[in-house]
Amino acid sequence: MQQLEALARQAVALANGAAVLSSNEAEVGRQMQICNACRYCEGFCAVFPAMTRRLEFSKADVHYLANLCHNCGACLHACQYAPPHEFAVNVPQAMAKLRLDTYTDYAWPAAFGRLYQRNGLTLSLATAFALILFLLLALLARGTLFPGPLQGNFYAVFGHNLLGLMFGSVFGLAVLALGIGVARFWRGVAPASAAQDAPTSGQCRAAGTEAVSDVLSLKYLGGGHGQGCNNADDAFTLWRRRFHHFTFYGFGLCLVATGVATLYHYLLGRHAPYALDSLPVLLGTVGGIGLLIGPVGLLWLNLQRDPAHGDLAQRAMDRGFIALLLLVSLSGLALLLWRDSGAMALLLALHLGVVMALFLTMPYGKFAHGIFRSAALLKSALEKRVPNKLGLGSD
Repeated sequence: MQQLEALARQAVALANGAAVLSSNEAEVGRQMQICNACRYCEGFCAVFPAMTRRLEFSKADVHYLANLCHNCGACLHACQYAPPHEFAVNVPQAMAKLRLDTYTDYAWPAAFGRLYQRNGLTLSLATAFALILFLLLALLARGTLFPGPLQGNFYAVFGHNLLGLMFGSVFGLAVLALGIGVARFWRGVAPASAAQDAPTSGQCRAAGTEAVSDVLSLKYLGGGHGQGCNNADDAFTLWRRRFHHFTFYGFGLCLVATGVATLYHYLLGRHAPYALDSLPVLLGTVGGIGLLIGPVGLLWLNLQRDPAHGDLAQRAMDRGFIALLLLVSLSGLALLLWRDSGAMALLLALHLGVVMALFLTMPYGKFAHGIFRSAALLKSALEKRVPNKLGLGSD
């Protein structure tokens, strides 16, 4: 029956000159039609209020809604039409499958997105291994792999300008790829707002503030009721939200630590190595600990997660990203602990290789999903502030 419905929708789309939906897009559209008639889950998260503003679900709509979904699982356990019902409504799983298409459809370059989609864990670890091997061979060729204690002076191993060039290039490429990807995504979901007026500048500012607050607080990992997500079963837990916070803010503190060290170097003329009680080291240490606790917790939850709550095909990609985050935090903390030892150059090569691998793969997996989700939350906040010309929802 579902296949017949999909064929019928494709025939209508072709007749009207609209874009033909893929199987994952059509499945999200089918489930949203059922949910739009039921509306039992309207207060659960941002997806369902946004859904009520629509009568039909185009390609733009389903990609927008899929990235608005936080995969908390609450709607699956509340749904009277979930499997084994013949309607087979499983919104978290359908949205998860479509999000994977989003990562590849809007990725730049697209070929990298498709490669990461198929081999996320292998590609992440292989990239890290290749970069580490290259750095180790470079140190070995220079005779500086085991130079003896250097009092934590990283620049005696790799010069400051060389490190700046390596990381500036890799980080710049990651930012460029993410920027192009999210710009493509925003343009792709823009037609969904054609049925409403453009927001005013004041509404844009208010929407931006709301979206930033939702992102920083991970509001919708509260499950719509503040009790948290479902993970292994229908029991609610806040641990997924907490471990995401550890990961997010740990990563942020590590970036801030790097920024502060850069200001020290160029503005204050204070060059590394920095004391253990200096601001860059304190920020990096706290960030590294957060980046250790968060990914360990997320991996633990991922291993226990009910297969019905998501897409099994994405497990490798998810775990690849988690593995890189873990390696970044472990190698960074190890480098801090043994920076005065003879193994410092070896540990530095390990850390630099993993960090560069993380940056190179960021635009094509779970990190990109955070950027797309932030854009979807901004669109949701904007939509709520303009009249709904369809006369639907709570406006």
